[in-house]
Amino acid sequence: MIEAKVKYVSTGGNRHSNAADWDSASGLLAYGADRNVALWFPLSNDRVGVGALLKGHTERVNAVKFLRRNPASAPLLISGSADKTVRLWKGSQGVHASLCVFETASVSVGHSSSVNCLAVADGCTIFASGAADATVKIWQIALTGSSDKAELLQTVLLQPRLFPLAIALSYAGSNSTLVLAVGGTRSFIQIYVSNASQDRANFAHQTTLAGHEGWVRSLSFVREGQNGSGDLLLASASQDKYIRLWRIHHREAHLAAIRPAHEPVLGAVGKSLSNKIHRFEAAGLKYSLTFEALLLGHEDWIYTASWNHDHNKIRLLSASADNTLAIWESDAGSGVWVCTTRLGEISAQKGSTTATGSTGGFYIGLWSPGGNSVVCLGRTGSWRLWHHHRDEDRWLPGLGLTGHVKAVKGIAWAKDGSYLLSTSSDQTTRLHAEWKRDTNRSWHEFARPQIHGYDLNCIDSVTPSRFISGADEKLLRVFDEPAGVAHMLEKLCGVTSKETRGMPEAANIPVLGLSNKAVETLEDDQSIADEDSDESEVADPASRARMSGLDTEQPPLEDQLARHTLWPEQEKLYGHGYEISAVAASNDGKLIATACKASSIDHAVIRLYETDGWREMKPALTAHSLTVTCLRFTADDKLLLSVGRDRQWTIFEKSADAQTFTLQAADPRGHSRMILGASWAPRIVRRAFATAARDKTVKIWSSQGKTFECSITIKALASVTCVEFYPRSVQNLFMLAFGSEDGVLTLQSLEEKSLASQAIFTLDSRYTSKLPITQLAWQPSLSSVSKEDINVDEETKEEMLLAMASEDSSLKILSVRISQ
Repeated sequence: MIEAKVKYVSTGGNRHSNAADWDSASGLLAYGADRNVALWFPLSNDRVGVGALLKGHTERVNAVKFLRRNPASAPLLISGSADKTVRLWKGSQGVHASLCVFETASVSVGHSSSVNCLAVADGCTIFASGAADATVKIWQIALTGSSDKAELLQTVLLQPRLFPLAIALSYAGSNSTLVLAVGGTRSFIQIYVSNASQDRANFAHQTTLAGHEGWVRSLSFVREGQNGSGDLLLASASQDKYIRLWRIHHREAHLAAIRPAHEPVLGAVGKSLSNKIHRFEAAGLKYSLTFEALLLGHEDWIYTASWNHDHNKIRLLSASADNTLAIWESDAGSGVWVCTTRLGEISAQKGSTTATGSTGGFYIGLWSPGGNSVVCLGRTGSWRLWHHHRDEDRWLPGLGLTGHVKAVKGIAWAKDGSYLLSTSSDQTTRLHAEWKRDTNRSWHEFARPQIHGYDLNCIDSVTPSRFISGADEKLLRVFDEPAGVAHMLEKLCGVTSKETRGMPEAANIPVLGLSNKAVETLEDDQSIADEDSDESEVADPASRARMSGLDTEQPPLEDQLARHTLWPEQEKLYGHGYEISAVAASNDGKLIATACKASSIDHAVIRLYETDGWREMKPALTAHSLTVTCLRFTADDKLLLSVGRDRQWTIFEKSADAQTFTLQAADPRGHSRMILGASWAPRIVRRAFATAARDKTVKIWSSQGKTFECSITIKALASVTCVEFYPRSVQNLFMLAFGSEDGVLTLQSLEEKSLASQAIFTLDSRYTSKLPITQLAWQPSLSSVSKEDINVDEETKEEMLLAMASEDSSLKILSVRISQ
């Protein structure tokens, strides 16, 4: 019997200002991650990261909102996507940190273009969705039998025509009057009011608020007063770098004291200030809407503005493209709104965006349920977290969440299995390891060795402290581990490096460069100028690193990952004429095999390089006519297996003097369609390997003398994109894993001698995706690893770790066991 569970999920957030929400009741944060919805408990003590991925959408998720009809009801999650649909997810009662169970309750199809924003009102079953079809649709959640369903009540056509980017919904004062604010690709805000009951919502346009000079990116309502009996405040954030506050009264208006528009201190801003009173009537009550305040302080577009109402104190959190979060409060004496706290990055530390991995702005800012923590999403898809410490009365950074934001193309374990490397189309390579502290263990990103200018396609580990990667360029790059990262991994993960002597201290990328350069380290109190004897030369701050950059008691934060965990580039390997498609390092770390994209036999060659001197072994290996998709060495490095888009597999044998490889076996028609993956089985009686192809089959080939014959054909329901054997036999069984184009992962145990199938396991669909699995990789289990690190339980069921990369930007690590 095969058992499997997910230990680690890593995925970055979508850079859309409406793509996340933090539930005030459960403490669960949901955010859009490519076409999935990721669930995370930011304040959980176990720090396990993403708890689950909700799949269902077929395009990128743009909007996420929680809705609770009453405090005791099960949570409902609403998501809107570029696939033009709105999905309603129903959560299990009593959601907590160890359980994230949401099931699709309904799928609403009504919009004719991408859904970009959602709005809910507390205690209300009505919600709104805005889309790029220039409409806002009003929905009501109706209980139908045992399930909830969203029914369309009204479609609001926006005139003049605009694409809604932000909408907000709230009760105006009475429970029969709803106010809807709509902003988007114009500089004004439209106010709609529903005069009828919830059962027959009928929103009508009442007034238009002018003042902003750019697109409106965010809208948010809050009610004043300790018991929610005061006026309604609306915050609007815009690309004009300003936040405007508006007040809705359900009585005669009393204008707030504002400066005259002609006052010189206001400059050009004064032209857009107005004390005009907007009046409307609903449910027999008269309302007035007035401009309240103008908040100045951000230096770039403002993406989100969200309220927090706690203990009769109202605070506003804004997130901006200027890399800052700002917290605004009204002064008790004067009533003037001031910025009391600013979090994020100082402008002088930003540097070049492409060269240093600078955040490039904050897209989302959210309050925790209690108002003592805030999170924000940056350009790299990573979540930053801050906690307010009352004793010190200051905000301190906490451990956030990181992940790739585009397809994960390649993964590779270190040769000793101590960490996992992943590389992606988001042009980054990331290092993941297990944080070991007392009895708690959790996986996190510990380094970002490569921040590149090209999409990265493949990666492999050469030694425990060296890796090689290939990208959409004609060369490969080799990187060495810096001492700072090695010391951090030893301190936090128990990973002992045997090659610390001679390691560079740190690395950095020169501005306008693509190569990571080794740099020196300085003490915190030592200035860069002290190191330069020639006063005529200007010191380059990027040529030095501070020793305290990785002196931490927890996994590095986002700014540390981007600036202090780069690995210096050791070597470049030239020779290919097109983008690199595959790379493999021999198990002894002495040879590297590479291939590139090709449409002819001249370029579909396999090039071999010696790591001692980095010389290419001539001649290049010729057999394929199209792109080679996968390369694999045997455990003893005597044979090299290659498969490609030309449907054939080939095996090359190393000569006795290890100077050349010659073709030993091949099958020009191994499959009926292109072969995408291959893997060697552990050698017990004879050699065997598996191939995976687009013809929806996995074939296992076993040696018959010097030839190989197909012994078993395993059929799948979709094209098989990757296959991987566990590197050794477990309980006299081979463990085979393969992933398909529809995101399904299958585990199969085979009898080691006859290769007969013993058990089949398919991973729960809640942990898979609808996009192809790009690569699988088992953690190596070497004799040098201690029993404690192998994780053998009392019943001697060995834990096998399987890493899985997907095109939906997610990386997962699974714990697999075989039981009797």
